[in-house]
Amino acid sequence: MNAHKRPDHFDLELAATPAAPRDKLLPSHVSWSAMSRFVGRLLKGGADRQKFASRLLIFLYVGSTRRYSAVLLIWIILLIIFRTHLGPYSIPIPSGILECTPSWHKAGIVGPKPPDPTLVSQAWLQLEKIFDAHPPQPTSIPYKIWDVNNAQANWELIKGWIQISEVDANATRVVHRHLVENLPDYPSKQYSGRGIIMLAGGKWSEYAATSLGVLRELGSTLPVEVWMKDENDIKEGWCEGLEKEGMACRLLSDYMDIAKITKGYQFKIFTMLYSSFEEFLFLDADNIAIMNPDAIFDSEVFSKTGAVLWPDYWKNPASPWTPYITGASDEAAKVWDEELTTESGQLLWSKHRHWKSLCLAAYYNYYGPQYYWTLISQGHAGWGDKDTFPTALQALREPYHKIPHDLRTVFVNGTLHGIGMLQASPMNEEAFEPMFFHANMYKWSIRDYFCTGCYPTAGDPNRGYFENPGATINPHLKECRRILAKLDYVAIDLEPPIWKSMERTACRSVWRDDGLCARTRDYMTKAFGFQFKIGKVAAALGLEAEPCLEIA
Repeated sequence: MNAHKRPDHFDLELAATPAAPRDKLLPSHVSWSAMSRFVGRLLKGGADRQKFASRLLIFLYVGSTRRYSAVLLIWIILLIIFRTHLGPYSIPIPSGILECTPSWHKAGIVGPKPPDPTLVSQAWLQLEKIFDAHPPQPTSIPYKIWDVNNAQANWELIKGWIQISEVDANATRVVHRHLVENLPDYPSKQYSGRGIIMLAGGKWSEYAATSLGVLRELGSTLPVEVWMKDENDIKEGWCEGLEKEGMACRLLSDYMDIAKITKGYQFKIFTMLYSSFEEFLFLDADNIAIMNPDAIFDSEVFSKTGAVLWPDYWKNPASPWTPYITGASDEAAKVWDEELTTESGQLLWSKHRHWKSLCLAAYYNYYGPQYYWTLISQGHAGWGDKDTFPTALQALREPYHKIPHDLRTVFVNGTLHGIGMLQASPMNEEAFEPMFFHANMYKWSIRDYFCTGCYPTAGDPNRGYFENPGATINPHLKECRRILAKLDYVAIDLEPPIWKSMERTACRSVWRDDGLCARTRDYMTKAFGFQFKIGKVAAALGLEAEPCLEIA
């Protein structure tokens, strides 16, 4: 022992020695280390401040019982500060007024369990083998873009737009029937529970960050699986942050050879097949909930049918051969042209009730670009996966519910330019009650809105709207005006929760950027009267707490 130091001197090395006096009052090495790091974090964590924090703790712990009591008091105060400024919360939004609350995080949400890669991969290989053995005849039909002067389908255009011979139709009908006979039964041990599925990756992860942020703002506690193609799609650090919110990243490349997939729309159906959920709500990355969607799994229409679909703008332009080839009809017929097409930005599905139709929809997408997308949509708007789902359900004569309310367009404030679509809740059959805002035109990414210099070419149409004078919303961002026109039939203001999520992305996420954060907060303050606050005590201690937001 150093003779120049008393045994109770608050020396870091001495206090950590097992033989030190009053060792019964000393915390364990683990708890002492954790508390010193915590105090150091509160003191903004420089080396000198961390050393001071350590010495302060030791001094208090090795002192008298009075000092020990003081430590407990300090801990209580610090925990109160921590809980007040960093704790979990949820935000009810009954009237467009956002409460000033301490943190975005939703603590305690249990994330999804990972799918068994062996089981999923084997199941897909079995299904892929069946698909490969049953190609349509011929394997492709010419893709012909729909006449832009005839936006809505009419029978005269529908029946002659794509030419398919009776011989070819009969051959493909036989192949389709054999395929259906070989579809596998539902693997009951492979899936369980309910959850939300989203396909992200690359730039779409930025849209997903906004959508997922709003989900938790609205109080959703469902587990979420965020799917991407492969590791090249992952934004470093993002998945670790999602785990704290009861969300998990999944890679399609872990379960299949993605090189065989040529179109982005094809990936959606595979996220549904591979997901661990037995019942799922699929949301496009640019689809933003405006009501907590958790309760729709218990809605009457889903309980009755096990599948809920939403309408699109257009009448169904499917080839008259479609119901014949798929077995829904015994002849080429004008069957579906008065029904609106499906908008698949949201999809509610039960695997155990509609497993074979989900597999059949996967088959239609597997051969989608070369055959089935053109058969079903004939090159009309929405050519892709969206109408493969009702086609599969109708082919197998399985029940489903189509939302009876037409979607509604959301316009840019002060203009007649559409910015997105509102889709109704399945829990209100009597009146249109919006639940989803699908931003199919201007998507909500903080980099898209406020990034400057992200695109070196001045004429690049993808550059940020803030610096692109050709963007409809450019003057709104420049002049700090709200983007979305207010809607009389919507009880809440759609826009503030979106900006809350965008602000978090700009200021406290893996996309954090000081310039983006400053521009975002300036816009929110001037456009909506947001206030950015942090408690005086927390500020004095240098806490890196998330500021709370409110509308003045």
